[in-house]
Amino acid sequence: MKHSIGTRLLMALLTLGVLTYFGFQAYRYFEDPLSTTVTYAYEVEEAVETAGTVVRTEQVLEDESSTLLRLRRSEGERVSVGGTVALVYADQSSVDRQAEIDSLTAQLEQLRFARESTLGAEVSARLDSQIFQNLVSYRSAVAAGRLDQAEDRGQTLRTLVLKRDYTPADMETLDAQIAQAEDRLRQLSAQATGAVRRITATASGLYSAVVDGYETVLTPASLEGITPSALAAVQVDGAVRSSVGKLILGDVWYYAAPMTASEAAALEKRQSEGESLTLRFSKGVERDLPVRLASVGPEESGRVVAVFQGQTYLQSLTLLRRQNAQVISGAVEGLRIPKDALRMVERTETGEDGTERTTAVTGVYCVVGAEARFKPVEVLYTGDNFLLVRSAPDLTAEKLRLRSGDEVIVQARDLFDGKVVASQS
Repeated sequence: MKHSIGTRLLMALLTLGVLTYFGFQAYRYFEDPLSTTVTYAYEVEEAVETAGTVVRTEQVLEDESSTLLRLRRSEGERVSVGGTVALVYADQSSVDRQAEIDSLTAQLEQLRFARESTLGAEVSARLDSQIFQNLVSYRSAVAAGRLDQAEDRGQTLRTLVLKRDYTPADMETLDAQIAQAEDRLRQLSAQATGAVRRITATASGLYSAVVDGYETVLTPASLEGITPSALAAVQVDGAVRSSVGKLILGDVWYYAAPMTASEAAALEKRQSEGESLTLRFSKGVERDLPVRLASVGPEESGRVVAVFQGQTYLQSLTLLRRQNAQVISGAVEGLRIPKDALRMVERTETGEDGTERTTAVTGVYCVVGAEARFKPVEVLYTGDNFLLVRSAPDLTAEKLRLRSGDEVIVQARDLFDGKVVASQS
């Protein structure tokens, strides 16, 4: 029996189609793209990213253009009313004289300590411990490049070593040295009269050597009713300057930050519900700062200025002004899963009246034994490529609850509850 060319071609095409179909089915059988991951407990902070301004009550100290100026306070140090902030010298000889006075004063302290102490075993042991601690502090300051701190540590170290160096047998020598130092100190003090002028604090506060020109234009009072555009338009007052520094008055500081009206409303709500707010600066401060939302300004194009008030760690904020920060209002805890693992299935339920109702249920498929089992979940938080979930709150069957350590299916073909799977994780 002879077949035409057309019949043969048709037979070949049918054979090729059957082979392709069975080949595709074999590929699907052996190459099912099953991938899984293990759930684990995870916590995400609820935070608002901001770029705001630190505002304080500040008093600029009198300007002194003299180059013979010596600051007597360190950054963030508290100064009482009338306390000396800086010394202004009449000439270079006054500077040299004051340096000698300081050296003699320190030397007298060392000599008097040695004179009054018998340097018994207990005293010697205490001094040895203090010398060791100061050596460690001195080395740390040098390694960190803090030469100002290294100078202070070095002076303390010299004092301790001198105290440790004397013995009771040196009493007569000590008395002579003390008398000589006291006499020289009286002479220098008499010569220094009128050659040194003190700049003192007119109010109690924290000292800061940096004057940036915002002291008079950014005040707590200026934040009342401020808008985002008004805050952005604040310019440095070029007339405000001082080589002496400033005092930061009181213990309260503020952080004014533009944000969306919805973000501010959410923070207000969390605070009204009793949640605490925390401010985390991107740099300059190594700890989170407790704050409260003091006010929210008028809305402008969907944005507002939120003013946060803090009352702790002001001494750590003396150098801060424009700062990026996070306002943390709480944390969300749940089980972390990839976004691709979340699925929605339809379930049909029959009511008491016999009517059927179809509902969509959100959940994940987990590998239980050798089967895929669907477990309903509630989404708590959505991240860039992950979700935080927990078991659906209305679940009664314990076996359907999602737990930490469960093997969740991320990718698979034709998933359904009870499907036999082979994990490739």
